[in-house]
Amino acid sequence: MRRLQLPVGIRPGEDLDPALYPIYNNASGHPQSSFMHRHRETPSVLVPGIAAPSTVACCRSLRPRGVRTVVGSESRSTPAATSTYRDEFVGLPDPGTDLAAYGEALLSLAERPDIETIVPVREEDVYVLADRKDAFAAEIATPWPTFETLRRVQDRAELFAAADAAGVAAPETALLDEWDDWNRETIVKPRYTVAAPAYLGSSAAHATIGSTEYQPPGTEPDRRAEIDTRGHVPLVQERIPDSREYGFFALYDRGEPVATFQHCQRRGWKYCGGPSAYRESVFIPELEDAGRALLDELEWHGLAMVEFLRDPADGEFKLMEVNPRFWSSLPFSVRAGADFPYYYWRLATGEPIPSEPTYEVGAGGHLLRGELGYLHSVVTEEYPLVERPSLGSAVREVATSLVAHPRFDYAVADDPVPFVQDGVNLVRTWLGERSGSDEPAPAESGDDGTEPTGATPTIDHPASEPTEPAQTDGGPTGPQSGSSDDGTR
Repeated sequence: MRRLQLPVGIRPGEDLDPALYPIYNNASGHPQSSFMHRHRETPSVLVPGIAAPSTVACCRSLRPRGVRTVVGSESRSTPAATSTYRDEFVGLPDPGTDLAAYGEALLSLAERPDIETIVPVREEDVYVLADRKDAFAAEIATPWPTFETLRRVQDRAELFAAADAAGVAAPETALLDEWDDWNRETIVKPRYTVAAPAYLGSSAAHATIGSTEYQPPGTEPDRRAEIDTRGHVPLVQERIPDSREYGFFALYDRGEPVATFQHCQRRGWKYCGGPSAYRESVFIPELEDAGRALLDELEWHGLAMVEFLRDPADGEFKLMEVNPRFWSSLPFSVRAGADFPYYYWRLATGEPIPSEPTYEVGAGGHLLRGELGYLHSVVTEEYPLVERPSLGSAVREVATSLVAHPRFDYAVADDPVPFVQDGVNLVRTWLGERSGSDEPAPAESGDDGTEPTGATPTIDHPASEPTEPAQTDGGPTGPQSGSSDDGTR
């Protein structure tokens, strides 16, 4: 296996005096105050707890390095709450029902003297952090974009305009009320990635921005119904007939790349695609160029996953979206050698990356829950636009990759309980679907009714307490899911 050097923005091994190396975390370029070293004997990081494995990956990366890990969530059943590498659990409001209260709770925690920074793992996280960046910057390090920059990503109409300016290819895209060619395969997708007041105005309180939906040729959606339900005018996009997704992952420091990583999704939760079940690390120069060109155009700061599909018609990478946060498959990135939580922590605290980061090309990794979902879709589901593999070939494909690449997002020997909790969550979801429960199934960490809904966080320190099972994140809604708003990519 070949190992590839990642670009770094700080010279490897450079031992810089923090007093001479101020961190510039805002557009004005002024150095932050000295809060970053206020309690260096017990530095802590706050990581929102969700159903996706990214929270657990952050804890497993940072806790062995002496960083106290504080997991905050609206659900006590988030797998990270059971991790050996979790030091403290904090109950938080559900951002899906009260985004303002969630932001207030995060800011309240940021005022603690031990909290050095907050890690965004879902769209709501980075939205509230960027929306009130000045307030957070007075308390903690803020290695995330300004709200003006974030809007250019969370508003996909602005994102595709930025891609055009950067010379990055994208599928033909237009607003629903401007699209008139319904004789080809298209998808209808939300314009925005989070239902927030800054995007939807007064509709944010009751609108459901929805997910990506396939539109068969020759049929036209009910425009008025789509707009009324979603609370905004969604986008229409030509469908790229390829379910393999390519991800360009990056950490940027004020417009400069600190580290990058690439993977190709080989299997999704469904045989038609969807969130990642199995992926392999790659290095493709054209993918690197496209990802960097877009983030450079945005003058990016912080984390980003840039998602592409490769158009079989011309072999060109076509932009699908940008996730301005940690991604669901983060454990795989770390296992392949790209330890992004550690890089993020070093950037936040003004410390250089101690050595040249590298990652292994050709490595593979699995989300076992996703592999089960893939096989289940082969047996029980049908997507007319994607050829369904035989069950035998699907089982052989999964089994072969499990043996060849035994890397798993949750299942590790020294921290097994999150894997068990994730399984419990999956079983509960399955039982809920079979019972035909009318209760909604939250896409991320769920809400089992055990956590408070006010803005004041509740604190629970031990990592070994029992948890309540909750529903886990869901899969795609159609043959090509271009939306990963729930953090499942």
